[in-house]
Amino acid sequence: MSERELLANAFEQNRGHLRAVAYRILGSASEADDAVQETWLKLSRSDAGTIENLGGWLTTVVARVCLDMLRSRSSRREEALDVEVVEPIAATAPPADPEQQTLLADSVGTALLIVLDRLEPAERLAFVLHDMFAVSFDEIASILGRSPEAARQLASRARRRVQASPATPSTNFPEQRRVVDAFLAALRNGDFEGLVAVLDPDVVVRIDEAAARPGAPREIRGARNWAKGAVAFSQMARSVHAMLVDGTVGLVWAPRGRLLRALTFTLKQGKIAEVEIIADDAHLQQLDLAVLKNAPEGEELS
Repeated sequence: MSERELLANAFEQNRGHLRAVAYRILGSASEADDAVQETWLKLSRSDAGTIENLGGWLTTVVARVCLDMLRSRSSRREEALDVEVVEPIAATAPPADPEQQTLLADSVGTALLIVLDRLEPAERLAFVLHDMFAVSFDEIASILGRSPEAARQLASRARRRVQASPATPSTNFPEQRRVVDAFLAALRNGDFEGLVAVLDPDVVVRIDEAAARPGAPREIRGARNWAKGAVAFSQMARSVHAMLVDGTVGLVWAPRGRLLRALTFTLKQGKIAEVEIIADDAHLQQLDLAVLKNAPEGEELS
């Protein structure tokens, strides 16, 4: 076997890890493939005999390629999430912190990517490499051209945004989760009575102009009135995810990984009393979104 074939085989052994890193940094499967291909080209042009730790070298290179792509994307103000179906790609190196590991296991997928998309390129890279792939801050600093302490601060700032805490008192948070989870389960099952059961009889649903169909009312009142229309969207609910929206438990609709709708809820005596449906792009971008942590022990949540 030739030296190039040996090098190609060694690269293929690392391809899955590199694609996972690139996908988490970029949030796009097609761009991740491009970054991995660029990494192979850089390896094939290098003096591979001088590389002591091929896996580490490749991770560093693919991260730098992704950082350049993120910065280029930001300058063009392109959307960060792909237009293709989001694929669950697991990290190959688990985080050292069990709490972080639990969070990431619960949030791999669209919800996490939506939040990561709102981070600055350096924040996103520092968070993904450290918290998801256990890359040291010394290595991250060399990629970013900053000090290890600066890299640590970037990851910490990103982590706070990903793991944002509820704005409401903690005593109300479990109730929010239970009610929203029950609503989402009923919506996905097309369960009319299940929807009515979690809605206040006099629920008020307000729909912004971007979300309303032409000629349709912008406000709907009554649990049964809204439930009749909501069950028609049960097939679309596969792309609906529970997230923290402005500090309270809400839902986002993100088909093919693109955020198109957000629903915020006001509860009254354990039922949904008010709903805001947001589709205006400018408003969506202003929302403070965060990934929900795992449910407390003993609770059944989606």
